[in-house]
Amino acid sequence: MAAPRQLLALAAWLLASVAQVPGWSASVWRHLKCTAPSQVCGDQNQGAVFLREFTLIRRESLHDDFLSDLLNNHKTEDLSSRTARSEENRDMLWDAWGSWSECSRTCGGGASYSLRRCLSSKSCEGQNIRYRTCSNVNCPPEAGDFRAQQCSAHNDVKYQGQFYEWLPISNDPDNPCSLKCQAKGTALIVELAPKVLDGTRCYTESLDMCISGLCQIVGCDHQLGSTVKEDNCGVCNGDGSTCQLVRGQYKSQLSANKLDDTVIAVPYGSRHVRLVLKGPGHLYLETKTLQGVKGENSLSSTGSFFVDNSSIDFQKFPDKEILRISGPLAADFTVKVHYGGTADSTVQFIFYQPIIHRWRETDFFPCSASCGGGYQLTSAECFDLRSNLVVADQYCHYYPENIKPKPKLQECNLDPCPASDGYKQIMPYDLYHPLPRWESTPWTACSSSCGGGIQSRTVSCVEEDIQGHISPVEEWKCMYTPKMPVVQPCNIFDCPEWLAQEWSPCTVTCGQGLRYRVVLCIDHRGLHTGGCSPKSKPHIKEECIVPTPCYKPKEKLPVEAKLPWYKQAQELEEGAVVSEEPS
Repeated sequence: MAAPRQLLALAAWLLASVAQVPGWSASVWRHLKCTAPSQVCGDQNQGAVFLREFTLIRRESLHDDFLSDLLNNHKTEDLSSRTARSEENRDMLWDAWGSWSECSRTCGGGASYSLRRCLSSKSCEGQNIRYRTCSNVNCPPEAGDFRAQQCSAHNDVKYQGQFYEWLPISNDPDNPCSLKCQAKGTALIVELAPKVLDGTRCYTESLDMCISGLCQIVGCDHQLGSTVKEDNCGVCNGDGSTCQLVRGQYKSQLSANKLDDTVIAVPYGSRHVRLVLKGPGHLYLETKTLQGVKGENSLSSTGSFFVDNSSIDFQKFPDKEILRISGPLAADFTVKVHYGGTADSTVQFIFYQPIIHRWRETDFFPCSASCGGGYQLTSAECFDLRSNLVVADQYCHYYPENIKPKPKLQECNLDPCPASDGYKQIMPYDLYHPLPRWESTPWTACSSSCGGGIQSRTVSCVEEDIQGHISPVEEWKCMYTPKMPVVQPCNIFDCPEWLAQEWSPCTVTCGQGLRYRVVLCIDHRGLHTGGCSPKSKPHIKEECIVPTPCYKPKEKLPVEAKLPWYKQAQELEEGAVVSEEPS
């Protein structure tokens, strides 16, 4: 090792320089020559202290000030080489770092350490131990909680003359890295160890871990000291664009023949699920895995447990129930409420639901030319997060958070074409050869004259050659710009409707008569028009009865009166005969 050899050279120079110092003898020289790890040197009765691989000089043999001066002189003489050495080995007082230890855990995030030795007879500046995280893979569900395993290890050890089944106490705000456990079924809480094992989480909802009894910050990138956090969607250092916040409230609708009801369906992959039920009802779960396996959980008691590989935390109180699931859910969960009385129950819920369909950028398509320079593009495809299969684009358009990646364009096959070929498969893209573009046909007639219809057109990708000839090409060549819409709404105004005015007075002053009204066809602008359906036209006359008795008996019904206002109404209708289709 370089450090011991340099130290030996320094010691030899030091011995030659201070040969006249009292207390130095031939035994000192023997001590300095002893550098082999397995060698036993010197007289053990001389009081010299030896470390493995390195020999230390007796402190009483050398004055502190004198040794300090010698070391400082040596620094000055060897300044250039010192500058080149790493900060960890500065001043040649530290040995090189040793190899990393085995990880404290096999999964779930553990800690590993590396040591180095101080080569000085005094203390060295800096730390002699360093840590890093390791085994940053999720543990299988059956492995259980790491802190719980440490508590249960004391189950076969008597405490105050009695055996207990110990359960972990987590999230201690004062000392999160001590092993505090509670005896099951009792209020007894005991600190069974001052330190938990390295790699134990400080808090259940954090990646911070205990190392040597101290809580160390761990980022979502699993690096010690990192402050990088996951967003609500579970993406490390993400922007929250891959999930949606779902929140709301359910109120039970009691019915004599209805014993339960569905509160909310929480899909696979959801995170930070929290539900609070208030009232006499009771929550329970139904699950369905992606493979179609169904299950149920009655949530009968307070506790933490696994349901379809998802960790559940449930609290039951006399007047309410609280359900928490950190996620991500490994199955589809349906939360239901079982009615437990005549009073209503309310459930408040909140969770982050993943955007199941997302855009994914494709690889570059084949080059547009075989030689002489061409171009190639990427595209974007919509894929299903659950099945990881490509689906129709409309699924991704459903989520406004989804932003379709813009196609990328790059040149390709820039090597000149061989002279024997004489031509290229496709002309190169340059100033005289424009990029392919979208072209469209005129819009078709609207499918409806009013009330909202649709019209369509054909959009295709075309390419123009140097001679100006336009020919259709594959659509991917135009994907560097958005494709024009092929359908659009049209005639979205309301259709004409019949408008009936007020009834006239009855045509008689006593007994039974008739009354009339004017009915007009009115368009969306409020103008008199045509186009109303005759079948839906309201009637313009009806019978009426005047409660005043008639003094002269009548043998037959009164003749219809042709009053001036009725004649006017007829003239209005006759004069308003227009086309059934609105202009």
